[in-house]
Amino acid sequence: MVFALLLCPALVWAQPETRGETAAQAELRNLAWQQGPTEGRIADKATLKVPAGYVFLDAEHTRRFLELAGNPPRDGHYLFAPASLAWFAVLSFNASGFVKDDEKIDPDELLRMLKDSDKASNEERRRRNMDSIYTEGWEVPPHYDAVSRRLEWGVRLKTGRGEELVNYTSRLLGRTGVTNAVLISDLGAVSKDTQEFKAGLQQFSYVPGERYTEFKPGDKVAEHGLAALVVRGGAAAAAAPAKWDLLNWVSQFLWLIIAGGVALGWTLIRKKFGRRPQ
Repeated sequence: MVFALLLCPALVWAQPETRGETAAQAELRNLAWQQGPTEGRIADKATLKVPAGYVFLDAEHTRRFLELAGNPPRDGHYLFAPASLAWFAVLSFNASGFVKDDEKIDPDELLRMLKDSDKASNEERRRRNMDSIYTEGWEVPPHYDAVSRRLEWGVRLKTGRGEELVNYTSRLLGRTGVTNAVLISDLGAVSKDTQEFKAGLQQFSYVPGERYTEFKPGDKVAEHGLAALVVRGGAAAAAAPAKWDLLNWVSQFLWLIIAGGVALGWTLIRKKFGRRPQ
């Protein structure tokens, strides 16, 4: 099908320009897709081994991808996805410092705080002519793995137009900060896509000197714990400028909206470029 040919880098790189494709489709096709097997770099902090059948975009081209998806352009973000773009994940590094992982997580309280933040966040979204996004509940409650140093959760969202969205988020703790990895997926495919996403993250690793276990006395220690990574996105989000709207914006009860914002962008991609590839 035309959409699959336009969005699947494994196919389109060898394809001539397709008759009737839009300028946006052509630009998406011509991004500097890095085909697996290869190794993607997350800033200078970590690497991600990209297997065959998957693709990676550096910060410059992820910035443009997100813009094509209807998000404001953002620096320091990286894209990982299957070559079909059936789902995609956005990764970024937050230099918040060493996050202590000894805090107890209360999923019910965190969900209440997320829902409480919807009103303020949606007022800002409406001011920017963006669709409202509401927290529906946990697809997967927050849980922390002390072995892999990964905090993960899945949240169900709904737009003001009634579209249902699911994002699965991982926070990978390092010595000097946290790598944020967010899966953007269709509701009907989230279970399968989450498994593929988590399998991909098994190939993520911090470079020597940046691993969580390499913490040394005197290193910067974050003022927040695990719960803040779910509700607020951490201290770096609190310092983010107002223009960080779809990916990270701040309210009195700060919520990092990469979950909702980028998911909305995926909805816009499907509307702009066609149906989800099969």
